Amino acid sequence: MHSTVGLSALRSEISLEPAELSLGRGIKVKNYSFTSQGHTLLEKTGSGQGALKTGPTFAEPDFYSLYHLPDLAVDENRCFRYHLMLPEDKEKADKLIFLLHGFNERSWSKYLPWAAQLVKRTGHGVLLFPLAFHMNRAPKLWNNARAMRKVSSERQSLYPDLLQSTLSNAAISIRLHANPARFFWSGLVSYYDILDLVRTIRESRHPGIDPMAPVSFFAYSIGTLLSEIVLFTDEDGLFSDSRLVAFCGGPVFNRLSPVTKFILDSEADVQLYSFLVEHLDSHRRTDPELDRYLSDSMPVGRNFRCLLNYRLDRLYREARFKALADRILALALAQDEVVPPYEIIGTFQGSRRDIGIRVEVIDLPYRYRHEDPFPPAGPGKTEADEQMDRVFKMAADFLA
Repeated sequence: MHSTVGLSALRSEISLEPAELSLGRGIKVKNYSFTSQGHTLLEKTGSGQGALKTGPTFAEPDFYSLYHLPDLAVDENRCFRYHLMLPEDKEKADKLIFLLHGFNERSWSKYLPWAAQLVKRTGHGVLLFPLAFHMNRAPKLWNNARAMRKVSSERQSLYPDLLQSTLSNAAISIRLHANPARFFWSGLVSYYDILDLVRTIRESRHPGIDPMAPVSFFAYSIGTLLSEIVLFTDEDGLFSDSRLVAFCGGPVFNRLSPVTKFILDSEADVQLYSFLVEHLDSHRRTDPELDRYLSDSMPVGRNFRCLLNYRLDRLYREARFKALADRILALALAQDEVVPPYEIIGTFQGSRRDIGIRVEVIDLPYRYRHEDPFPPAGPGKTEADEQMDRVFKMAADFLA
């Protein structure tokens, strides 16, 4: 077994430009381009401007892309690049792990040590794939601290009771507050992007991945919701043997608590909850396209619906989890307030605790938060490094 000491030092940005680069420690990264075919679904979201309480007061032309630019016109979301991390001595991945990130992420920096742990411990390739409007699939403006501080300031003046509005969550909060349907349509784009990429692999059209490579998932936070839908639906049998490690994720949507300075502000959360949980049927009655994609005739939409509300579709949802019980491992953090461990248990093990999915509740011997379980520290091996080793040994043992 390779030593994993020092992998936390990989926590930095790496370029998406070169075709290949070495990270040292026996690890390399190959970068590939992707064009989203599912991107056309975004014509159904429009610009979302109509739901805002008032228009922006900013004069800068760049703010057009946040408030008025239709989702379909965001070129960064349509054409982008992604990382494939491999052992240094392999030209192709003969086994593959998709690493799916959390909500409102703009940087892979915290995930690089996670991916490296999986590569070193399993020998598999790890594909760091950005979800729609996240990472490098979002306009650069959304990651501009000065601009987003202005957006947050305006939201606080417009909504006096607003909680947890920050420069970190301003862009995504504005977008979902204006049009919460974006959550579904963007997620659906991400779903079809993953399917298209796996089909490319199976058709021997990916230069860095063996066409017969088994595909599994390491999913964090909201990435777990997408991976659950992928496995539930198993379109064309592409994921009939796939495994999933769910890290700090897994509960149905209405059991999450995403109002934090890094995820969503309170107004966006209320609007999103209202749309997805309280009034989804009403929105379906007035939106034929939304209704079509969420109907029982569309398995992906059916499976999305069953993961929204704990009280609805329980028998269907729990039957799907039972069928996957030996292929899912959940790793929960005891002090996680965004995705509490008891909610992970409630969804994965069911109301009667008779689903055989293994859930490990782990506490870490230092202060941490959902958004950063292994905070960086000084040089040398730290407690956070040791706990990362501990968590990823469990994940790698299951995926390997």
